[in-house]
Amino acid sequence: MIDIVKISEIVDEAARTATGIPQFSDTRALGVDEAYAVQSLSMQRRYARGEKRIGFKMGLTSRAKMVQMGVEDVIIGRLTDEMREEEGGIISVADYVHPRVEPEIAFLMKKPLSGVVSMLEAMDAVGAVAGAIEIIDSRYNAFKFDLGDVIADNSSSSGFVLGNWFAPDTDISNLGMVLSKNGRAMEIGSSAAILGHPVRSLVSAARMVAQLNEELKPGDIVLAGGATAAFAVAPGDSILLEVQSLGQVAFNVGA
Repeated sequence: MIDIVKISEIVDEAARTATGIPQFSDTRALGVDEAYAVQSLSMQRRYARGEKRIGFKMGLTSRAKMVQMGVEDVIIGRLTDEMREEEGGIISVADYVHPRVEPEIAFLMKKPLSGVVSMLEAMDAVGAVAGAIEIIDSRYNAFKFDLGDVIADNSSSSGFVLGNWFAPDTDISNLGMVLSKNGRAMEIGSSAAILGHPVRSLVSAARMVAQLNEELKPGDIVLAGGATAAFAVAPGDSILLEVQSLGQVAFNVGA
């Protein structure tokens, strides 16, 4: 029998101390249900230390991301208040094992949402939309993992930076997105790369939180998933995301 509690402790400690760990799949692959059980228990440890759940992130929602990670399934992870970084501020690489960034669309919920919903029903529960940068950080050595590994590791959720909020009726279906490092465009894409439309990711989030016996609550933030492949950042880097109609999001990387 696999020890879900022990694995959750290992994952939590790796995230807390920014320490790389071997893949669990090296010895015994985790099933999806087992992996979400590990994620839930590891997050409970974080809540017990005082962190507050403030939303969810969707993962593997673009073809580029699926190709990059070699998997096909959409996944979900939790966001906490400790993961939010200041827009225009400085992040410390000491808080991460091997941080990477990707461009996203964020939703701010104004109504509860869970279960099977339509795109219109999902957007009716949204209070605002924004551009965002997610800082992903697999705690596994060499950034290598299988599906069960990454889900157990909170779907690589580690940090995020939000831009300004805009009205929910802003058209986000096909927005140009340019993610730059030190003034050089590293990734260029469109919000349409997120499941064909970012709202489809919110629909998936509603369904998946219900399966986890949770719900999207008013005030929750939902990151729709990367619109492009991710790239690594290092001390001294300046990161800028420009999103058509949603303005800019930026931060710097410190030691």
